[in-house]
Amino acid sequence: MNKISIKLQQKESPPTEKNIDAISNWLMLFAYPMEKATKKPCFPFQEKLLKRQQELGLKTVDTSPVVIDLPNKNSSHVSYAAIEASISSFQLLTLARKLVAAHSPTNPAQLGLFVYGFNKVESERIAEALISATLAAAADMPKFKTEKQTISRLSKLSLYGVRVNHGFKESFAIAEGNALTRRLSILPPNKLTPTEYLKEVKELARENKWKLEFYDEPILKKKKAGAFLAVSQASPKADSGIVRLRYTPKISTKGKKVFLIGKGICYDTGGVNLKPANYMYGMHEDMQGSAVALGVFLALTKINFNRPVECWMALAVNHIGPKAYKPNDVITASDGTTIEIIHSDAEGRMVLSDTLALASKEKPSLIIDYATLTGACMYSIGTSYSGVFTNKKEWHADLIKAGEDSGERVWPFPLDEDFDHMIKSDIADIKQCSQESGVDHILASRFLQRFVKNNTPWVHMDLSSSNKKGGLAHIPTDTIGFGVRYSVNLLLNNYLK
Repeated sequence: MNKISIKLQQKESPPTEKNIDAISNWLMLFAYPMEKATKKPCFPFQEKLLKRQQELGLKTVDTSPVVIDLPNKNSSHVSYAAIEASISSFQLLTLARKLVAAHSPTNPAQLGLFVYGFNKVESERIAEALISATLAAAADMPKFKTEKQTISRLSKLSLYGVRVNHGFKESFAIAEGNALTRRLSILPPNKLTPTEYLKEVKELARENKWKLEFYDEPILKKKKAGAFLAVSQASPKADSGIVRLRYTPKISTKGKKVFLIGKGICYDTGGVNLKPANYMYGMHEDMQGSAVALGVFLALTKINFNRPVECWMALAVNHIGPKAYKPNDVITASDGTTIEIIHSDAEGRMVLSDTLALASKEKPSLIIDYATLTGACMYSIGTSYSGVFTNKKEWHADLIKAGEDSGERVWPFPLDEDFDHMIKSDIADIKQCSQESGVDHILASRFLQRFVKNNTPWVHMDLSSSNKKGGLAHIPTDTIGFGVRYSVNLLLNNYLK
C-alpha cells in the first residue's frame, strides 16, 4: 500500500552554510523581487542565486525554476524561483512540480526546502505546496517492465524558513490518499478486476479499522438493483458489486455523516455499442471515480476527521457478450424507476443510480460522488478543470472557491428541470441518456439526481481532469487522482454551509 515514510524536519531560521553543505538537493522559493527580499545578507550563497537570475535577464516573476549547482563541497543542486505571495494555488502547485522535477534524475534520499521573504501565513502556504509536490513525485506507481525499475529513495525533507505545530499532517494524508488513487487507476485491467479490487479494499479496511460490507450480485438482486445488474450481467464472472466502507471518529461526535460514492468500472468496452479502438484504450481508468472516493476516505481517516464518513464503490466491468444489456431494453432500478436503455456505453450512470438510491436511503447530510462519466464534460472545459453539479445552487460560488484555494479547479454546470425533456421516454419513466449530442454531462447529472433521495444535499463531480498528459498542478503523472485534495479541503474548511 502507499504508506508515506518520509520524515519532515522543520526550522524557522534560514539554513546555515553547514546545513546547505549537508544536503545535495534544494528547492527554494523567494519573494519577488528577489533583490529586495535578499537585500541584507541572510543565508549562504544568496549572491550566487541572485547573480544567476541577473545573468538570465529575468525581470518578472518566475513561472519556471532557475537551476544552479552551488560552489560548495557538495555541489548542491538547487532549483529556485521568485514569486509574489498573491500567486494562485494552481500556479504555485504547478511551479512546485517543476521545481521538484529538476531533481528527479538524481533521485535524492533527502531534499532541502527553503522559503524566504514572506509573512508567516504566506510562508506556510508556499511550504505546503512544495511539500505536496515533493510527496506526489515520490509516490511509486505501478510498472511491469522487466528491466530494473527506479524506486524513490526520498526519506527525509528538511524545511527551513517555516515551522508549524501541525507538521503538515493534512498534506501527508492527502498525498497518501492521492497516491492510492493514482496507483489503483494505473493498474492494468487484468490486474484490477472487481475481485482484485475488493482484495485491495479489504486489506485497507483491516489496516485502518474500517467496517466493510460487500453487496454482491445475489444481495443486489434482493435489493432489486436492476440498473447496476444490467451492466454486470455480461461479465463471465459474477464478481461485481457495491463496496460499503464506514469510518467512525475516534472521539464521539454528533456530526452528521458524509457519503463518498464512486464509479468503479474496472474496464469499459462500451458494451454492445462497442467503443472505437482509440476511445477504448485507457478505459482501465474508468474506475478512477471509485479510487478518488477511496483516496478521500483514506485521507480523512489519517487526519482523524471529526465526522462519520462512508465510502460506497460501484465495482463492475462493462463487458460485451450474449448476455449484455442493449439499446431498447427497459430495466427497473432499486427505487422502482423504469429506465429505457439508449446506449450501452452510458453504463456509469447505471451503476451509480442504484448506488445513490441505496446510499441516500441512509439519510446522510451530504453525498459527493465521483465519476469519469462523460466526454461532453471534457469537451466543455478541457482536462485542466473538472465539472461539478449540485442540487444546491447556492453552493456554486463555494465550490469554485474551494477549487481555487486547493489548486484543483472545478466549474459548476446548470442542472435545471427543463433539460429533462431530452431524457423523457415514451415507454419508461426515464431514458438513460439522449440520442442528441452536446449536453450529455448535464443530462447524466439530471439522471443521477433522480436517484438522490430524502432531499439529500448532493455534489456530483464529472472527472474531466482525471488524466492529463504531463501532469496537472503538483501531480507529475498523466493519471491525476483529481478530487482527493479538493474534497479534503472542501470538507475540512466547511465551504458548504
